[in-house]
Amino acid sequence: MQKPSGTITRRSWAALAALSGAQFTVMLATSIVNVALPQIRSGVGLSDSGTTWVVNAYGLAFGALLLAGGRAADLVGGRRVLLAGLGLFGAAGLASTPDVLIAARAVQGVGASAVAPAALALLMELFPPGPGRGTALGVWGAVSGAGGAAGVLLGGALTQAWGWPWIFHAVAGGTLLVLGGVAVAVRTAPLPGGEPSRRGRFDLPGTVSVTLALVALVWGLTGARRSGWADARVVGTLALAAVLLVVFALIERRHPHPLLPPRLFTEARVGDGNALMALLGSVWIALFFFLPLYQQQVLGSSPLRTGLGQLPLAGAIMLGSASAPRIARRIGPTATVTAALLAEAGGLLWLARISADGSYAADVLGPILLIGLGLSVAFVQLTTLSVDGVPRTDAGLAGGLVNTTRQIGGAVGLAVLTTVAGFVTAHAENGGRPHADALTAGFRTAFGLAAAVLTVTAALALILSRRAGRRSLPLPLTHTS
Repeated sequence: MQKPSGTITRRSWAALAALSGAQFTVMLATSIVNVALPQIRSGVGLSDSGTTWVVNAYGLAFGALLLAGGRAADLVGGRRVLLAGLGLFGAAGLASTPDVLIAARAVQGVGASAVAPAALALLMELFPPGPGRGTALGVWGAVSGAGGAAGVLLGGALTQAWGWPWIFHAVAGGTLLVLGGVAVAVRTAPLPGGEPSRRGRFDLPGTVSVTLALVALVWGLTGARRSGWADARVVGTLALAAVLLVVFALIERRHPHPLLPPRLFTEARVGDGNALMALLGSVWIALFFFLPLYQQQVLGSSPLRTGLGQLPLAGAIMLGSASAPRIARRIGPTATVTAALLAEAGGLLWLARISADGSYAADVLGPILLIGLGLSVAFVQLTTLSVDGVPRTDAGLAGGLVNTTRQIGGAVGLAVLTTVAGFVTAHAENGGRPHADALTAGFRTAFGLAAAVLTVTAALALILSRRAGRRSLPLPLTHTS
């Protein structure tokens, strides 16, 4: 498949396009409902909490089952798991009637938890280490980031033109096309070494305990956004998550074939990469939550205009992702990821200056271009760090882990930032400020806090890189392919 020079063949491009399409679909479904939530609420007759669960049901199932999906890909075969996940994902998207809407979103999340790690594992097998893999991960990063932005655009356009049910019809139709592409392209592009190795047994006790722990964690964080951190149910659910994580750790120490084997963290810099990805995810998901709210609730943009406003962000993400491998080869991956994180932090700090009487051109356009470039380059580099050096037999698990940390990091970050933003907004309104001014104050605070998180992440990247260098470990952040 891969020429000795590292160039990508036509058959590899076809497989990469199909796998990237699968990732794009997963990311699209994550954000496509955000703009349409007011219309879904009025059209279906949902309460505030019910409307929230249109988003949360997907994210909860997705984030909680990613490790299981990744391990299944290693044991059963990435292609089988990917096709099954896409089939489930597409079928659930067809079931968008009001009485099954939330359940269908949960089933979509289950399908996505199989699609994302299996597709990344197949990509890693298709492109061995070298310039070809760097190019492939650049494409992967482009579609991952652009999928989130495109979801806002497509959601706004479809909702305004034909109504909210069409966002689910579009996702289902697109998924079935991707499924066909994977069935044809990945089959005609054999992976190096043939089928993935079958080794070990599925760690059912570990899978059940960590899945329940992640469900409890995300559920508790979601409740904190709605009821506050002092609510008894929130505290109890988060405490249950902590207990289940301890149980999971004890199971993993004794199981002969653990879900998270120690070798995954000793043979590569998986731990460092996932820690940094969790921090990046905490800001990433919050950005796509707060930005459309500011555009609609403060600037008064329609769903369609809000979606169109994401196009420059999507373009910047695609440009940054495509350029990331070239930048890393020129200045070194450590400098690349640090500069990217600081660039994104600068864009968020710029957004922290938005005003209630501002405009898209003056307050939003410049910052999102800077954010898109920094976000995409950092994502490509941290994905590389999280999967480089991982044995082929653990490729699916590594892909599931990096997606899990990004999702859980996003859930934690969104819960914290929405709580802080809500407190600032309520305080401003109690002080007599107009509603739009109060909302803007909350958004500014959230963007400023997100910028601080990314600044700390950049410093942590440097510290971890130097520590790995002193220990003479493989250092994907400080070498070029």
